[in-house]
Amino acid sequence: MNDNSEANVSVSARAQRLVDQLAADAEALRCKVTKGAAGEQRIDCGAATPGGLEAGRRLGEICMGGLGTVAITSQSGDANWPLGVVVHSSNPVIACLGSQYAGWTISEGDFFALGSGPARAMSRVEKLYEELGYADKAERTALVIEGDNPPPSEVANNVAKACGLTADKLSILYAPTGSLAGTVQIAARVLEVALHKAHELHFPLEHIVDGYGTAPIAPPIPDFIKAMGRTNDAIIYGGRIQLFVRGADDAAEHLAEKLPSRASSAYGQPFAEIFAAVNGDFYKIDPMLFSPARVTVSNLDTGRSFHAGALAPEIVDASFRS
Repeated sequence: MNDNSEANVSVSARAQRLVDQLAADAEALRCKVTKGAAGEQRIDCGAATPGGLEAGRRLGEICMGGLGTVAITSQSGDANWPLGVVVHSSNPVIACLGSQYAGWTISEGDFFALGSGPARAMSRVEKLYEELGYADKAERTALVIEGDNPPPSEVANNVAKACGLTADKLSILYAPTGSLAGTVQIAARVLEVALHKAHELHFPLEHIVDGYGTAPIAPPIPDFIKAMGRTNDAIIYGGRIQLFVRGADDAAEHLAEKLPSRASSAYGQPFAEIFAAVNGDFYKIDPMLFSPARVTVSNLDTGRSFHAGALAPEIVDASFRS
């Protein structure tokens, strides 16, 4: 168990500065700010408005609770698709698992979404926070949703209550999977999926010190299934990460060997084909598939580094052209 209970850092407070700046720049970024019936602030980053790469980049940093940086690069590692993101965090456990991970299932009436961002750490509705030993307190917070619509105001009101706030202290940001902003913020999860898999592999989270990742940005496409396929493939077959850890070399080497996506039995086909093969049942897909293609684990205690996995540009190319 991590002991982050004494941490002074607030992902909500740090992210709020980014939310406020995004709202102030909304017109320039082709985003739209409105207010819901419960008083919640809604920021459309690509559903009924064009949005863009910069909106997605900022959305990625908001998801990370202001504890990570997301940059656009022309060196993704894929010759055919050089446009990509570079993600870094010096507090990757809290940034990625404590904020960015889409772990809050929000389901009321006809509305369903997975919530991401600092509001998760305010509500602590997920058991994960017991393991992280982290709780956030702030006067305002933000929730990020991958989708075409924000939650209805009554749902937003319940989200705010779960965070111990009134709805007027909640910002909800959203962008569809197939939008420019959506595809960028998903690529920016390349480090997060590595942290999530490390957690699933029972690697001690307190031994993870720093992290870096890069992935190509999938070209947007209106078809949701294809968009989902492309954005997953960008990480599964085109993502690279480096984790800086402490502890024994055996543990670091084992993590490197098990972390890449090719360690999964489902590896080898574009995600859309894998999804079709299980008749669209997401939960039938081996969860170990959701990880970067290429991994480096560097042990700060010994100076040794361990490499595993490989990029699969041919699969990325097939996916992005389909």
